[in-house]
Amino acid sequence: MSQTVDRALSILPLLARGPADLGQVADALGVHKSTALRLLRTLHEHGLVYRQQDGRHRLGARLFALAAEAVENLDVREIAHSHLLALNEECGHTVHLAVHEENEVLYIDKVESRYPVRMYSRVGKPVAITVAAVAKLLLADLPEGERRAVAERLDYPLYTARSTPHAAAFLKELATVREQGWATDLGGHEESINCVAAPIRGADGRVVAAMSVSAPNVVVTAEELLTLLPLVRRTADAISGEYSGTTTPSQRTEQAQNEKKDAS
Repeated sequence: MSQTVDRALSILPLLARGPADLGQVADALGVHKSTALRLLRTLHEHGLVYRQQDGRHRLGARLFALAAEAVENLDVREIAHSHLLALNEECGHTVHLAVHEENEVLYIDKVESRYPVRMYSRVGKPVAITVAAVAKLLLADLPEGERRAVAERLDYPLYTARSTPHAAAFLKELATVREQGWATDLGGHEESINCVAAPIRGADGRVVAAMSVSAPNVVVTAEELLTLLPLVRRTADAISGEYSGTTTPSQRTEQAQNEKKDAS
């Protein structure tokens, strides 16, 4: 049965590359045409495959409807929260999750640091968009024209001497962030607070959210905080994998082990 399911599912990425006839499907799967036809009929009954008038098969409308429904119902905060808690447990610093909505970048989750010093930020509060590391990641992912339009309509308050002063500087920084795949705010909003952030991506590779670790200078220096960048990026990648439904080989091995435990 598992082999049958595997073969049936293997048809979907094949048809994603374009319509294919029965012989092409059978050859790709390495099975007899009668077996391929049986699999295609089953997928057709569920609306996942559609048979055209020319006899070739393509992906069915039901597959796209299911994908759209799944994406619409994804909650990045719910998926990310356990990862944010684990990161906070490991490093001890404040962890934020943010999204870009209606011309603002908003915090949608926060895990407080373990030390007495608290950051003035809260869930639902807009971030300082021209300096916040999470905002840079979210805006850097916009198409160039949209990115430029956003940068030119923003105000550029000088919170500190390290704040981004104008649109040209902001666009230059966004280009760097887009290229390197991570961002920082080193005293740009508050002189004593530093932050390092990484993007969370959907199945199409676009940035759907950004997460960060922040800490005051009295706890760790900016240089010390930057040493956490690999950990922050690994956490963001793990959230991205769970959100997009893709996993690395090591994650698949861990998942298989967990499923084995659940079955025993």
